[in-house]
Amino acid sequence: MDNFHFSRPTTLTEATAITPPPTGAFRFIAGGTTLVDLMKLGVETPSLLVDINTLPLDTIEPTPDGGLKIGALVRNSALAQHPAVLRNYAVLSQALLSGASPQLRNMATTGGNLMQRTRCIYFRDTVYACNKRTPGSGCSAIDGHNRTLAILGASEHCIATNPSDMNVALTALDATVHVQNKGRERTIPIQSFFLLPGDTPHLEHPLEPGDLITHVTLPPPIPGVQTIYLKLRDRASYEFALSSAAVVLGISDGKIHRAQFAMGGIATRPWRSSEAEHLLQGRAPSAALFRQAAETALDGAHPRSENGFKVELAKRCLVRALTLATKTA
Repeated sequence: MDNFHFSRPTTLTEATAITPPPTGAFRFIAGGTTLVDLMKLGVETPSLLVDINTLPLDTIEPTPDGGLKIGALVRNSALAQHPAVLRNYAVLSQALLSGASPQLRNMATTGGNLMQRTRCIYFRDTVYACNKRTPGSGCSAIDGHNRTLAILGASEHCIATNPSDMNVALTALDATVHVQNKGRERTIPIQSFFLLPGDTPHLEHPLEPGDLITHVTLPPPIPGVQTIYLKLRDRASYEFALSSAAVVLGISDGKIHRAQFAMGGIATRPWRSSEAEHLLQGRAPSAALFRQAAETALDGAHPRSENGFKVELAKRCLVRALTLATKTA
């Protein structure tokens, strides 16, 4: 068993004033649904655990501009069932309810879900080389079992997917992540929060040592838009996406006036294609248009030995999600 120190601060100031130890990592822990698993596997070996469950970060409330503020400690189950989310951001509720199990959703938090690490089997098994776990050791997945891994946003150093459903919906909704560290606050747009692996796959977020996610904000809801989350997977429940799509679509006078979407299960981060979104703007919805957008969104896909099927699957997933959003609109 690896020894570690444990701290339970009672205020946000106290939590963000902690100085990282000179050796070993330090991690904030809330629900622990990912971190504890990785500690048991020997993937995460923090020398200091900081329990933040007593901090006042578990509320959901409106923002002055009419958006929504979601505390980092809000449990996934509570967020999915909150009236404001169901009313104005249904895609987020649908995404949350499609993930994990009720027991895990009761423990998992907003901040923890943002920090959720990949399910790549080579990352989670310390016997194998993994650049994300041990920089410079190699990527066993590229020539190994890669059926579930990324076809977009990957590099020669890492092809691991971001596993979260919530993150896909937050990306489609243009969320903002709020961070605090030693009294200093900063904001990170969701599209800048997840880093592409490049040659540094161990760097997954632009967070600095001691940074604590305090909350996430969503912009004001857009009148008249419809949102849909569609998840395709090997089985109907308790399974990660092979492909998913979170769609925000607005139609008036027979034309698309708002089109935002993000895709999951296919990339190293929640995948957004501004080119495909722009293609939809101002045009009448049709199967041909949606297919064209899907082709654009998947442009540059680089499948590996076992996941070539994801290219067509992802295109069909996006077309279906856009079609469903159009019908509800």
